[in-house]
Amino acid sequence: MRTLVIGDIHSGLRALKQVFERAQITTADRLIFLGDYVDGWSEAVETVDFLSELDETHQCIFLRGNHDELCLDWLSNDEINEVWLQHGGQATFDSYRNDVDASDLHMMFYEGLKNYYIDEQNRLYLHAGFTNLRGVEHEYSTKTFYWDRTLWEMAVSLDQDLSVDSPYYPKRLLHYPEIYIGHTPVTRMGKTTPQKAANVWNIDTGAAFKGPLSIIDVDTKEVWQSDPVHLLYPGENGRN
Repeated sequence: MRTLVIGDIHSGLRALKQVFERAQITTADRLIFLGDYVDGWSEAVETVDFLSELDETHQCIFLRGNHDELCLDWLSNDEINEVWLQHGGQATFDSYRNDVDASDLHMMFYEGLKNYYIDEQNRLYLHAGFTNLRGVEHEYSTKTFYWDRTLWEMAVSLDQDLSVDSPYYPKRLLHYPEIYIGHTPVTRMGKTTPQKAANVWNIDTGAAFKGPLSIIDVDTKEVWQSDPVHLLYPGENGRN
């Protein structure tokens, strides 16, 4: 069984189907999705439909992203968050407006998302990060799991020569051999492939913008990628 981690999709269903073909996904694979299924490209409803159906035939773990929570807030309260609309939410709003029957079923999908997952080898998977020095079980606010950026910022800026035995080594990083996240596109660093800093792997390769959608095998570190997602949605802006 392969354990495969899928980065932030942002309604790029065409990219997801393409990278699934390239990775030759089977029902024997365990699929861990890092969240942000919507907000970006035009196929929000179709993406959640696809993932819900996939869950019936494959071994799926769906983690909660900040954009998924923002979408759920709107579906639950019918209150428009202007900041959400400006950051990809408008495309999601339009998608649901064209398929009003999808909202109730999809709310169950969003409500069932996990904040984090720890596998048999104590590897941690979550959308964004955590701040508690004792690990995710001790985090004070669940919102941190899908909003935090300090975990990745800390990992990227960490002195590579600093020993894990040093009293100055970040305690957050000592609890898990590997941590897999999305949330902060590595395209901000000029990269388009999954990046490792300390023991943190960032799999958000900018699918919402002009990067590809990525899948990584956590055991072999083999990577599969779609075409740059914006090329699969000509005439759309995504979050660009």
